[in-house]
Amino acid sequence: MVSENKVVQFIRARDWRIWLGLVVSIIWIAGGAWYVALVSETEPTQNFSLEAVGSFLEGAFAPLAFLWLVLGLFIQQRELANNSEALRRTSEQSEKQTLAIAATEMNARQETFFKIAESVKLQLGGISGMLYVSGLGPVGSGRFGRDQMDEYFKQVSSGDWDLFARLFISTDFLEEGGLSELLYGTDIRRRHSTNFMRTFERLCKLARNCDVDGIIEDSLMQSAFGLLYLRMLEHKPED
Repeated sequence: MVSENKVVQFIRARDWRIWLGLVVSIIWIAGGAWYVALVSETEPTQNFSLEAVGSFLEGAFAPLAFLWLVLGLFIQQRELANNSEALRRTSEQSEKQTLAIAATEMNARQETFFKIAESVKLQLGGISGMLYVSGLGPVGSGRFGRDQMDEYFKQVSSGDWDLFARLFISTDFLEEGGLSELLYGTDIRRRHSTNFMRTFERLCKLARNCDVDGIIEDSLMQSAFGLLYLRMLEHKPED
């Protein structure tokens, strides 16, 4: 049963042109053999010298040679087409694998970014907190006491990283001379603001490296940290 299946598979795998060539060749050779037998019987005195036999075989097999030449060209053309199709499929598969590898790499970059972003956001929360204390705390205008500031920092350390950034955006600072004064009024505030801007810009740069569509960076710019960064740029004094 196994042998029969192999034979069937072998037959199906052959090109129909090969079968055509075999049938024509068998018929042609059989016809030639019949012709030789007929001539030998009807004309026993026929010249069968080596030269005559060679000329006969040359003329007899020339059509077969031409037939198999043409069939070989067609078969070769089919094989080339199959090879081209196989190469195309291989190229498509390679492209899919490349895209999959790129997607995996991008996902790894994004996971790494979000892990780093947690630490950076905590850092930004601390910087904005020190800037807030410098302007509104006991060492600044005194609007908020030490207890209130300690409570704010507890909220930041518990995960509410952008608390001070939201306060900067939502609070009126007319008594302190406006937002420009609060952000850049003293050397300490200027250093805090500069440090905040530099840290936020580095975070945005990491976001660009792991998101070609810019969605992560856009979300950063629309966050409280991003809005505070834009306010710092807007009120930054000219050097």
